[in-house]
Amino acid sequence: MNNDEAHAETAEVVEGRELAKGKAVEQNRVRTQCRSALPRALDRIRAAARKDRTRQLTALWHHGYDIDRLREAYHGLNRDATPGVDGQTWAAYGDNLEANLRDLSDRLKRGTYHASPVERVYIPKPDGRQRPIGIPTLEDKIAQRATVAVLNAIYEGDFLGFSYGLRPGRSPHDALDAVTVGIEKRSINWVLDADIRGFFEAIDHGWLVKFVEHRIGDRRVVRHIWKWLQAGVLEDGTWRAQEEGTPQGGSVSPLAANIYLHYVLDLWAERWRRRNARGDMIIVRYGDDFVAGFEHRGDAERFWTELRARFQQFNLELHPEKTRLIEFGRFAADRRQRRGQGKPETFDFLGLTHICSQTRKGKFTVRRKTIAKRLRTKLQEVKAALRRRLHEPIPQQGAWLGSVLRGHYRYYGVPRNSSLLAVFHDRVMRYWCQTLRRRSQRHRITWQRLYALAEQWLPPPQIVHPYPAQRLCVTTRGRSPVR
Repeated sequence: MNNDEAHAETAEVVEGRELAKGKAVEQNRVRTQCRSALPRALDRIRAAARKDRTRQLTALWHHGYDIDRLREAYHGLNRDATPGVDGQTWAAYGDNLEANLRDLSDRLKRGTYHASPVERVYIPKPDGRQRPIGIPTLEDKIAQRATVAVLNAIYEGDFLGFSYGLRPGRSPHDALDAVTVGIEKRSINWVLDADIRGFFEAIDHGWLVKFVEHRIGDRRVVRHIWKWLQAGVLEDGTWRAQEEGTPQGGSVSPLAANIYLHYVLDLWAERWRRRNARGDMIIVRYGDDFVAGFEHRGDAERFWTELRARFQQFNLELHPEKTRLIEFGRFAADRRQRRGQGKPETFDFLGLTHICSQTRKGKFTVRRKTIAKRLRTKLQEVKAALRRRLHEPIPQQGAWLGSVLRGHYRYYGVPRNSSLLAVFHDRVMRYWCQTLRRRSQRHRITWQRLYALAEQWLPPPQIVHPYPAQRLCVTTRGRSPVR
């Protein structure tokens, strides 16, 4: 088998990988409540879910209100997170933690627990619009996190391999690698770059509960999920019922989104690929953003048309402006040049622009670079933050800027993106110079001194991620695709 065939198999494995099979876990129940009993309980649930993927699982709720699991959920929360409508902070709740957890566990057990409305705030999106975010109360966060830990043991065995977003153990770069390797090593000539319009606000509660009931037979679990969905939102002091959608911000929202799209999109797309595609096809989904690649344009157009009809049945809609079909792949540049159409179009996915390119040896590759608009937005944020930090000591400014640069490199430090990493580093250094010179009319910040400060505080551009095929060969070794 040559290298290209090996990489092609790797791409297929990545798109449909399962959790590695391990040795059966001992089934003896730990009699005393302790942290070591928690993973064993999840192992038993996981084993039962895998044994029969069509079976409804019952007797789950006692795992959700277990005090040890609630305690684990509490310690897993962000200690500095903004409090919800009740104003309860992580530290204040922890002052009397055991009594509070016993009370919460008792209310969950007796069914007297009531979900509180989430406080709605808005954060800016890269396109200039506002994204609504919900802030649950601390107890809602604890209860949701504990419940999601139990449900993940079931659904992680059900979700398909090309679903990456909002799942434990899977990162955006896993999805980015799958897209890149799939396009480079498979016969992909057309890419459907798709976006679901207002997905989190459009989830139909009735359909979601029906989907949950496919696997969850414990009515107490379903009832509490319904409570969180129907809690409503508090905006500017006014409560408003939420008949559809799930507020982003709580632990149950990502799982609910994945369950919804698992039944609406993933299973349908996998079946469509097996039954209707005449050529090669790949699909990678991260949250509500997904990319589908096709060998034949006819397949892509039929998939697009039937997907729109499929979404209409479940209150979803493809964004008409952000969803498009483009010619992309190893033959796209030559074919478009013969037709006099210029270079192939690009598409954006998870913060990176994907471009048809070539290696130094003339071999086709997908080049990924930082989306220009996101780069500009981030630089403006850094510039505004430096204005607010104008009079902070230089070591404090330098330490903060160093953390900003390291965070930027950790995400955007992919192969062949070094030029834009250098642009970000240089612009940040220039903004720092402008800020230091504004501190006094008689500044002494020369470029020589600035370079010395930058060498001390600002880490140089760094590629931190390996080439996609290299990482996928490691993370998928010994795993079989889900077909």
